[in-house]
Amino acid sequence: MRLFLLLIGTALAVNIDKKLPLYEAEKLTGEDLVAYLKKHQKLFEVGETPEGNRGMQHLMDPKYLRAIRGAPVKTVDIGDEQLPENFDARDKWPNCISIPYIRDQSNCGSCWAVSAASAMSDRLCVQSEGKFNSYLSDTDILACCGSDCGYGCEGGYPIEAWKYLVKYGVVTGGRYREKGVCKPYAFHPCGKPVEGEIYYGECPTSTWPTPRCEKFCQRGYPILWKQDKHYGISAYKVAFDETEIMKEIYKNGPVQASFEVYADFREYKGGIYHHTAGSFSGGHAVKLLGWGVENGEKYWLLANSWGKKWGENGGYFRMLRGVNECNMENDTTAGMFY
Repeated sequence: MRLFLLLIGTALAVNIDKKLPLYEAEKLTGEDLVAYLKKHQKLFEVGETPEGNRGMQHLMDPKYLRAIRGAPVKTVDIGDEQLPENFDARDKWPNCISIPYIRDQSNCGSCWAVSAASAMSDRLCVQSEGKFNSYLSDTDILACCGSDCGYGCEGGYPIEAWKYLVKYGVVTGGRYREKGVCKPYAFHPCGKPVEGEIYYGECPTSTWPTPRCEKFCQRGYPILWKQDKHYGISAYKVAFDETEIMKEIYKNGPVQASFEVYADFREYKGGIYHHTAGSFSGGHAVKLLGWGVENGEKYWLLANSWGKKWGENGGYFRMLRGVNECNMENDTTAGMFY
C-alpha cells in the first residue's frame, strides 16, 4: 500500500512538472498550483498574501460580468494623435489626486461600486480640467443604487453604477472616516496597514452588511447631500477592442474594467498576470489607467481595491494586453461629465 501511494504521489509530481492543457491545469489547487505557476510561467511573481486571500473571498457572481443592460457601446476619436507605446494616467494628469489613490473595499463585495467611484473621480477631474479635484463616494453608490445595481456587498453591475451617476448623481467621498467629504467609505481596512496609515483592527470573517442609504452627509460637513451631488451626462460600454480602450483612456481618463478571476490571481505579487492554472473563482471590477510594453510583452496597468499591501507598487497590477485576457477587453465601462 505504501509503495502504491508513493507511486501515485510520484505520478502527480510528474504531471505538475509537465506543461498541462489549460483544462487540466485549472484543476490544480494549493501547493500544486503554486509549484506549477512557478515552473510554467515567468511573467508574474507568485506568492500567497493575506490581502489576496481576503479579496478572493469577496468576488462577484459571474452574472455581473459583460452585462450591457441596454447601455450604448461607444468609440472615441483622437484625430491625428498617435497613441504612445507606454501610457500612465498618473503621469498625464499629475494634479488629479484621485488617480493614484488606492481604495480598500474591506470585507465587502463592493468592487463594482468602488472601482466605478474611482474611475468617476478621475474622469471628473480630467474633464473639468482640475476644477473638481476630490473623490466621489463609493458608499453613495453602494448604499443608494439599490436593486437596479445588484446586491450591495454581494456584488453589482458596473454599468448600473454609471447610470446611477447620470440619473441621481454621486456625492463626495473618500477613505474610511475621512473628513471634508460628504460620505466616506463605510468600512475600515482589514489588518495592519502600510506605514503611516491608521490601524483600525481586524475585520469580521463574514461579509459586512450593505450600508443603509442615508440621504444626508456626515456630521460636520457643511453641504447638504442633495447639493453635494455631481452628475454625469452619459454611461456606456467601451467598444470591445484594445485600441478603442486605449483611445478612451488617453482622451477621457481611466475606465472601469471587469474580468474573470481564477485561483492563480490569488497568488499574484507582481509582474504581468495571465491566467495559467487554477479554477474559475468569480468576477471582479477594477480601474484601468494605462498600458505599456515590457520585454516585448504588452500589458494593461490596473488599480485594484484590496489596499496598498496587495500587488505591485502599492495596490496595482498588470495584465496581458491584446488577447482579451480573462475577458477583460470585452468588459470596460465609462461615462462622461461634459
